[in-house]
Amino acid sequence: MKVVAAIDSMKGSIGSIEAGTAAKAGIRKVCRADVVIKPVADGGEGTTESMIEGLGGEYREVRVTGPDGKHVTAKYGILPDGETIVMEMAEAAGITLIHPDSLDPWNATSFGVGEMIRDAVEKGGRKFIIGIGGSATTDGGAGMLQALGYRFLNAEGRQIAGGIGELDRIVRIDTSLAMPELKECSFRIACDVKNPLCGENGAVYVYGPQKGVRAEERAVLDEKMKHYAGMTKMYLGKDHSEEEGAGAAGGLGFAFISYMPDAVLKPGIDIIMEAVGLEEEIRDADLVITGEGRLDSQTAMGKVPVGVAKLAKKYGKKVIAFAGSVTDDAGACNEAGIDAFFPIVRGITTLEEAMEPERARKNMELAVEQVFRLICG
Repeated sequence: MKVVAAIDSMKGSIGSIEAGTAAKAGIRKVCRADVVIKPVADGGEGTTESMIEGLGGEYREVRVTGPDGKHVTAKYGILPDGETIVMEMAEAAGITLIHPDSLDPWNATSFGVGEMIRDAVEKGGRKFIIGIGGSATTDGGAGMLQALGYRFLNAEGRQIAGGIGELDRIVRIDTSLAMPELKECSFRIACDVKNPLCGENGAVYVYGPQKGVRAEERAVLDEKMKHYAGMTKMYLGKDHSEEEGAGAAGGLGFAFISYMPDAVLKPGIDIIMEAVGLEEEIRDADLVITGEGRLDSQTAMGKVPVGVAKLAKKYGKKVIAFAGSVTDDAGACNEAGIDAFFPIVRGITTLEEAMEPERARKNMELAVEQVFRLICG
């Protein structure tokens, strides 16, 4: 029997590989199955860790410009091939890097994201997997592009300041000084939102408020974003502002698909599953195991377990999910491709106790063991 374990990390408790390893231990208590463990994530927090630990890569740290202009230390991962880079935009421009009382949507910049990318490119990175959730910025990705050599010039021929505040002052875009190596790079951007760049469903109106945009500022800032999109169309000859995901991360999605020669926006789980070769392992598997910390109706909306289940169903495989907790509305997961699911917590316990790593690993092992006693018995 071949079993593929692709379990999302249980935030604050155990990682993807740890969860898979515990599940494997439970299975091996019952039968001598071939258990293949694959790291999975949704492109958000914890993605770099899952990929590096699961595929044997290494971390690199670099000092970059934070969203408020202050320097921060950002971390990204390099996979064993030396070319594949895994990043989370939030390391350089995340909203958690700024105190809630200091949010400044007019000036918050994504410049540090570009500095991270530049550092990786200079060290040989060519294949990028980037999660863009949790941004503090609404600059359309212009800051990132400036760090990579793109120039957004005002009427005086000078670079505009960082942030969204001066996007409407762009009169010329100069791409001649952009890093030439970018033409050799591919960017797979983990993006799970479908918002366009501008308008009432765009970056400013929908996500701006959580980054400090006041209601009376939305129309003004959205006009600045529209000007930026218009100038991009004029100088690059293409308009991606209405594409799904263009408004992600304050317009960072737009910057990638507009300015990078090879960039695509895809659901994070799809990118990660492709990167770790999950489909190849599932194709000849007998059973697939997945799971996450909490299984509920939101899981069925496209979270990691359902992403894994959909891929498994492509080959007609049975899917079992294990979770730290299961809510009353989790039945929606059955309709989304998970054949059966089970909570792993044993007995009455506090949340803190349940999330204790050693306890969580043991609970996963014991729960999986009992299910496989039925399967292999």
